[in-house]
Amino acid sequence: MANLNKVLLMGNLTRDPELKYLQSGQAVVNIGLAVNRKYRNKNTQEMVEETTFVDVEGWGPQAETFSKYMSKGRPVFIEGRLRLDSWEGKDGQKRTKLRVVMENFQFLGGGGERSGERSGGERAPRPERAPQGGRGGKPASPAEAGQVAEGGGEDYDFEDIPF
Repeated sequence: MANLNKVLLMGNLTRDPELKYLQSGQAVVNIGLAVNRKYRNKNTQEMVEETTFVDVEGWGPQAETFSKYMSKGRPVFIEGRLRLDSWEGKDGQKRTKLRVVMENFQFLGGGGERSGERSGGERAPRPERAPQGGRGGKPASPAEAGQVAEGGGEDYDFEDIPF
């Protein structure tokens, strides 16, 4: 039987991204994501909203880019895979935690804050314009159009970033 481990999530950040570096210099970002679902209760006919909180982890240059441009409350689309972490707690009990490892993401507009403003009222840094490579202003590949390239590297068309 074939296997598939793919997660697609769209939601809002519950806190500012936490960027850290391993001793090897590898960047890792930890993200809290709130994903909402609205449905009608069959018994009462009332609309019900439920929120699922998901821990997400990203690696490498992608983690640095995410941390630089995202902040609490901002909406984002994340594509990734599930990973189960297991460890033994200080009390000797076995612990487990299911998390999403981010493989790709896309910035989304909105988020409840004014465009370009991060939490705390500070302005997000404006990215410099990426070179177009002499192609008449049109991206040559999905990576140049703002998607993260396979293997973790990324090239962005900064005109598409909504801030």
